[in-house]
Amino acid sequence: MHTDVDRCVRAVQSKDERFDGWFFTAVLTTRIYCRPSCPVVPPKPENMRFYPSAAAAQQAGFRACKRCRPGASPGSPQWNERADLVARAMRLIADGVVDRDGVPGLARRLGYSTRQVERSLTAELGAGPLAVARAQRAQTARLLVETTTLPMTAVADAAGFASLRTFNETVREVFGMTPTELRARAKNVPNTLGAIVLKLPFRRPLFPDNLFGHLVATGVPGVEEWRDGAYRCALRLPHGHAIAALTPHDDHVACRLTLSDLRDLTTAINRCRWLLDLDADPVAIDERLAHDEALEPLVAKSPGRRVPRTGDPREFAVRAVLGQQVSTAAARTHAGRLVQAHGDPIEDREGGLTHLFPTPAALRDVDPDTLAMPKSRKATLLGLVSALDDGALELAVGGDWVEARRTLSELPGFGPWTVESIAMRALGDPDAFPATDLGIKTAADHLGLPVKPKQLLDHATRWSPWRAYAVQHLWATGDHPVNHMPKDDR
Repeated sequence: MHTDVDRCVRAVQSKDERFDGWFFTAVLTTRIYCRPSCPVVPPKPENMRFYPSAAAAQQAGFRACKRCRPGASPGSPQWNERADLVARAMRLIADGVVDRDGVPGLARRLGYSTRQVERSLTAELGAGPLAVARAQRAQTARLLVETTTLPMTAVADAAGFASLRTFNETVREVFGMTPTELRARAKNVPNTLGAIVLKLPFRRPLFPDNLFGHLVATGVPGVEEWRDGAYRCALRLPHGHAIAALTPHDDHVACRLTLSDLRDLTTAINRCRWLLDLDADPVAIDERLAHDEALEPLVAKSPGRRVPRTGDPREFAVRAVLGQQVSTAAARTHAGRLVQAHGDPIEDREGGLTHLFPTPAALRDVDPDTLAMPKSRKATLLGLVSALDDGALELAVGGDWVEARRTLSELPGFGPWTVESIAMRALGDPDAFPATDLGIKTAADHLGLPVKPKQLLDHATRWSPWRAYAVQHLWATGDHPVNHMPKDDR
């Protein structure tokens, strides 16, 4: 979008927050870059330059605006809508792969050469993977500087900087202030109990009922809970684990993170954003779905529905198998038993979370006789965890949606419902559509849509590429707990 100068100028002049994260505005006279909705008086059009990423603006010599904090804007929705090399790379960079494994590690995960990855990102983003990761580290550093009392050496290490000198130079270059000056300006009170509190922005509107209702109604005991108006979950992260508490508000989601290792902060933030689908473009999605007269009143009633996702794609795949042909309550019971028997214990000083969901390696040697499910489903579960543990099946935020579907379909016991459910909630494919789902078939019948899967799939082509969002509207026609914001603690 950044190449459409006239459209960008109009967005900046109208301070249109819908375009935050789509592009960044740099001002030649001040050498500052901003988000489109920056509250300051817009500069003259001839003094504006537009960049596709914060990293590109930084590489061009601009520093971040102190008013609008462009690094904290919602991410571009493109990276979660697409399955090409650049989109997959951006999802992996957000998950911290470059910080942990470098650009060669990123390239290996993507199945391309390092040179091809660098060339592709630079062509579209105006910056390579190292620069994109650097911009992300700078934002993480600012968050730690302003919301904790950690020594600067600890901040530099947690944010992923190789040295204190590099940390100081980057912060000064990106924000126009030293780390000490940033901390002096901060108004936030340091967090208690080692938690970090922040706001997760999103593009409005956001309809939270089905989003939080679904996560809580299907939540695994010991791993997820609803407490004091927040959805709380235990996340397994590269260096340890985190407990996240997420509370919806009109213009943000409050996020409280308790981390066992601060190096996981950036990954934890981005997994929470992914979990809640906060980088979606609800206006574009709703506009497409509302073209169908069957969905139009549903969209008008509750605009901004999101797809409830998962913090760990491999975990969700296991849960999808446990949920085959059983009720939500039964699936939760099966999952809760696995967690108590094979999950890693954790301490939760603020709630009732007790375990991390077990890894495929931990589940691989489960005694089938301990699983209270049909023999065929036991074989399906054990086949899945073996494929995940062996690496024959890759389920990750930066994975290949087509390849994952193909591999899943070849495993015993995996039909269209399970495959599409995993594609929708674990892999984040916005066009996933489990046409054989009972709730979807019931809703289709109620709305006068085709009920048979083939005919319904044919009709649903008009909803592409947003069929996963159509699913949320169809499910919402039923009176199930997944459609309602929780009222009581669990």
